[in-house]
Amino acid sequence: MQARHASRELTLLLFSQLEKDITKYSHADFENIMVKSVRILSDSASEDLKLTLGSLIDIKSYLEDYEAEHDSNLSRPIGAANKPVQIPMTDEMITKVDTMLDVAEKAILALEIAEFATLENQSEVQNYSAKIAEEYKSHNKEIDAQIQKYSNGWDISRLVKMDKDILRIAITELLYIQETPVKVVADEAVELAKKYSTEDSSSFVNGILAKVILENGLKG
Repeated sequence: MQARHASRELTLLLFSQLEKDITKYSHADFENIMVKSVRILSDSASEDLKLTLGSLIDIKSYLEDYEAEHDSNLSRPIGAANKPVQIPMTDEMITKVDTMLDVAEKAILALEIAEFATLENQSEVQNYSAKIAEEYKSHNKEIDAQIQKYSNGWDISRLVKMDKDILRIAITELLYIQETPVKVVADEAVELAKKYSTEDSSSFVNGILAKVILENGLKG
């Protein structure tokens, strides 16, 4: 995982912990909340991995029982090792495997973010996250006005908070930091929407950012 990508994930986590008025938070507050958030993320990832391990044990037990009770093995002499047998992949097992894969991917991502945010030589992650938060704090009215302007009549207070936070992060980078190529910022915002928000969020986020980029003459 690249540092800037980890920073955006961490900033999204940070924004989720903030109350409505961001201006009351100091730089130290941002750092403290990030540390606590990373700790929560790590704990949650550990619990998810434990649950995944339990499911894997259940599937292994099922496979071992299926093999032992197969006709070809029931007829073998007592004490003889079981022979491998073919097994149909049932819908139930596919669902279990898909669930475990999803949990494992999220847990791995969480642990990667935690690692990037806590390693001394990866302080860039926390620093960039704090920079996004500080820039949004300084320009929150202008940034929210951009979101409101291009939301097709929707009141910004009624938008999904996750979508608003993803847009706030991206627009902050696009207009007030400008250290990352425009396409990278937009693409990663869309990916965050796909990963964490509703089914329609990615197209909504993409549409808003396209208008912001066009109207502000951003290139690169």
